Amino acid sequence: MTRDTEEHAPRPGQMLFYCRPGFEADLAAEIDFRASGLGWPGRSEYTPQAGYVCFHAEDERPINLLQRELPLEGLIFARQSLVALPALTLSRENRLTPIIEQVVASGWSFDAIWHETPDTNDGKALSGLIKALTRPLESMLKKRGALRRKASGRRLHLFWSDGDRVQLGMSFPGNRSELPSGIRRLRFPHAAPSRSTLKLEEAWHEFVPRDQWDERLAEGMQAADLGAAPGGWTWQLVARGMHVFAIDNGPMDKALMASGMVEHLREDGFVWQPPGRLDWLVCDIVDKPSRVTAMVQRWLERRWCREAIFNLKLPMKRRWEEVTRCLSGLEVALLDAGVGAEIRCRHLYHDREEVTVHVRLLD
Repeated sequence: MTRDTEEHAPRPGQMLFYCRPGFEADLAAEIDFRASGLGWPGRSEYTPQAGYVCFHAEDERPINLLQRELPLEGLIFARQSLVALPALTLSRENRLTPIIEQVVASGWSFDAIWHETPDTNDGKALSGLIKALTRPLESMLKKRGALRRKASGRRLHLFWSDGDRVQLGMSFPGNRSELPSGIRRLRFPHAAPSRSTLKLEEAWHEFVPRDQWDERLAEGMQAADLGAAPGGWTWQLVARGMHVFAIDNGPMDKALMASGMVEHLREDGFVWQPPGRLDWLVCDIVDKPSRVTAMVQRWLERRWCREAIFNLKLPMKRRWEEVTRCLSGLEVALLDAGVGAEIRCRHLYHDREEVTVHVRLLD
């Protein structure tokens, strides 16, 4: 092993998480809290607006053990979760050699390589460089035996935060995002009244397995959309063949109303009650997270719906704490009421200053 290789030899103890730029502090707080609760001391490091967080474990155990104990689907602010090697600072004259040496020194093997960047304008500007490096890097790693046909689905991620800085990470099947950079890009349906329609579509992709859509998002179901106007979320429900109670004092899209599938009620979504049990409740009302959570809690305790998707608009600071307070309060309230439910929460790509919560009743 050369001296240069020794300098770049990987040291265990890091995890790399992607997130929406501006939410690094929230993701760091979440990772530190969850890791500590699992008995993993450590610290998260990040740069504001960088779009990623690196957790350094202060433990001799292999970091992949922590990665298994922190399933990505259970995290709120993380888009991707990787076991990571130390970041490399590269020379523009020879970017590939340090990468090759670090991979070989790590002993890692994998059957695919993904190049990724932060979700920033600077990250997008690296596409030309990445394209130029992709083929030569793959060729060299194949020759060294690291990139091979069958490696149990392990994937090498090269996370380029700059043209001369890259961090290598490994992901494993069943505990990673299968989307580049953890981002689900959806095409806006031009018939929809607003771009907010993509929030509900992405939520369904995230929370409802695709092979269950015909059962859980079925034609003929009934749904309520609280805060519906102008109808972005209602449009998604109608597109699935559902009959919708659209609750909002504002006007609904005329074409959507012409479908005959929507009953528009100019009422307060916080006090309106359905005429019977519905299949779905969806809500994108702009209000305090605690107030929205309390309203949905009432629906679930009274079993007015079978499933619910709702957004929580977040404060400017301590967003992780606010989300935790709302979710833990909802969980305790449903437990006390004897209502069995699955609760999940994610900061989706089409969300901004909000998170999306999904609740499915189990009885």
